[in-house]
Amino acid sequence: MILRALWIPAFAGMTLAFAAASKEVALDVGHSIATQGAISARGVPEFEYNLALAREVATALERAGLRVRLIGAAGDIADLASRPRAALGADLFVSIHHDSIKERLLEAWQHEGEPRRYYDSVSGFSLFISRENARLAASLACASAIGRVLRAKGFAPSRYHADPVLGESREFADEPNGVHYFDHLAVLRHARIPALLFEAGVIVNRDEELRMRDPAVKQAIADALAQGVGQCLN
Repeated sequence: MILRALWIPAFAGMTLAFAAASKEVALDVGHSIATQGAISARGVPEFEYNLALAREVATALERAGLRVRLIGAAGDIADLASRPRAALGADLFVSIHHDSIKERLLEAWQHEGEPRRYYDSVSGFSLFISRENARLAASLACASAIGRVLRAKGFAPSRYHADPVLGESREFADEPNGVHYFDHLAVLRHARIPALLFEAGVIVNRDEELRMRDPAVKQAIADALAQGVGQCLN
């Protein structure tokens, strides 16, 4: 009986570790060198923020026992449909981005002697899923899990995208956890696996841009994503 009591927990631990290691996350670095995305309040292309955060997230996922397939890190993928194709065989597709706002709302300021544009009235994270994705329920479960963990760690979801004036009147899929429907978004609708897009923060907001640069904040976001992904996959 003593031998059996010792063996069962050890075997169970090995089983859980194997289950985690068998799961793979396709982590997509949003935009590219040619199409750099939004320009921050201080003139930094979004792609640079996406790449830095994606690397943090990859490390956090691997630390949590998950395998990672990094897509677009070289900045050479311009075709959006090729990104989900590169994720085939993985268990989840996550596209990493940073947010902006409508061009007409941006205001002018000077930073280090250069003219820049900003908007300080919106902030927070957003998550998106597509009803055209074949794995909608699983996509929503993972997006909601990430949103819940982010909120528990003190991060606030943005309501900008749902706003009929500032945003695009985008419907919530899970309002408390900041998950929206974005049905025609190419990287989500073409995915054959559960897929979501994550906007970490609003980089045209001058204060939030500085937060997105903070190593401690990046690590906290990455750890939250890894925890949420682990919950939904395991």
